[in-house]
Amino acid sequence: MDTDIGALTVIFTEFYYWVTIPLMFLIHVGFCMYEVGATRHKNHIHTLMKNTMLIPLVTVTFFFFGWWIYFAFPNGPGITGGLTQSDHAVPWSELMGTHLGGPGPALESAQGYGADLGNGFWSRLNGVFWAAFLLFSWTAASIVSGATIERIRPTAFWILAVVIGSFTWIIDAAWGWHPDGWMVTQLGYHDAYASGVIHAIAGGFALGVICVLGPRIGKFAPDGTPRNINPHNKWLVTIGLFMIYCGFWGFYVACNVPIIGSGAIGAAEGTFTATTIYLTPTTLSAIVFNFLMSLSGGMLAGYVVSRGEAFWTYSCGLAGIITASAGNDLYHPIQAMLIGGVGAVCAYKLHFWVERRFKIDDPVGAVAVHGYAGFIGLVICGFVLWGHPATAGYHAEVATINPVGQFLGACIMFIVLGFIPAFIVSKILSMMGILRVPPAVELVGLDMSEELREEMDAIEVSEADIAEARRLGLLT
Repeated sequence: MDTDIGALTVIFTEFYYWVTIPLMFLIHVGFCMYEVGATRHKNHIHTLMKNTMLIPLVTVTFFFFGWWIYFAFPNGPGITGGLTQSDHAVPWSELMGTHLGGPGPALESAQGYGADLGNGFWSRLNGVFWAAFLLFSWTAASIVSGATIERIRPTAFWILAVVIGSFTWIIDAAWGWHPDGWMVTQLGYHDAYASGVIHAIAGGFALGVICVLGPRIGKFAPDGTPRNINPHNKWLVTIGLFMIYCGFWGFYVACNVPIIGSGAIGAAEGTFTATTIYLTPTTLSAIVFNFLMSLSGGMLAGYVVSRGEAFWTYSCGLAGIITASAGNDLYHPIQAMLIGGVGAVCAYKLHFWVERRFKIDDPVGAVAVHGYAGFIGLVICGFVLWGHPATAGYHAEVATINPVGQFLGACIMFIVLGFIPAFIVSKILSMMGILRVPPAVELVGLDMSEELREEMDAIEVSEADIAEARRLGLLT
């Protein structure tokens, strides 16, 4: 930060990302409320603690290796080269903690930042960048949590949460979200606001888990007809989803770089711009227009296709955002609205078709809203934005967005890094007998021990009250 402009840019960027973190925290609050509202009373505490304890587990593992993966693996490895330098992201680095050091060894511009970014830069921004990506990790794991409610063992879920939160999703971010990621530079993959990078992979991961986990007891009749296990508290579900909408603002903003010198991205010197995570120019106005229009398109379509059913109207609003997110940096607002509507209808229809055809029990529609919508959004983006540069202009040859690259990218996200790892890990956990709770526990409720303990505590307190009242002569 050797100039006033440089200092202000770094300090503003630090504050910008810091603000996104509590906003994205609302996503996790929303998921907790949403899942508790969707579960039956006998499973409330289990559901809440399952989703809450992923926070410390994913945070610690993301500190030790998740952050390093994003910078180390954009090349594959072995597809376009080996591991890349990421000294500031290893857990023993002085930059992974409180540090106010000055300029240090420069990171190579080939890392995708187009400028000489030394330790003076990372000492101010490493923590807020790390935290923003960490909140993305929590989101990916929480998506899986909703699909597994009322029958998964907490320990098994926490293992799976670490697998996706600190390993598989950050690999797909390195491949498809880093401006130098091989999918971006070689396939022309573009996913500005994470239709695939977070949502498609999380949906595919959730599908892999519940294929092994199996449906809840009583979900399907003897003839295979699915029964409705309705949310016990639709008000809580509604508030939870609106909290997720609110947190999504922080999610979108965190996917942008707020200010960067245009010369660093191959444009005219002497000007500054906001960019996407690919360092392609954009504005916050684009987010405002397209976020609200894609949300509106999804909600309108959801209301129509579900015939006014509240749960799916709100869920389809989320599906609309996720479908349009891949190209929401470049879509016209009307395009965002239409794409959101198409994605919402497809997600709704696919959810019930897969449920009937394959006896898949996804209690909150997580696979459909995140996975199917994200996959479809990537494919649509390939056609609508065909020919547009996929990443910043400082590359010698900039790959362009195309349908083939987007489809292959969607398959990598949903299947290769989502479904397959989840299916394998779940199979291993199942063979070890630690994936699913016993049938007797599922029938009486996963909160049985917690409720019994509370009842015993209440009885003990009542007996103490009665004894004291007798001692004072209030009772005979």
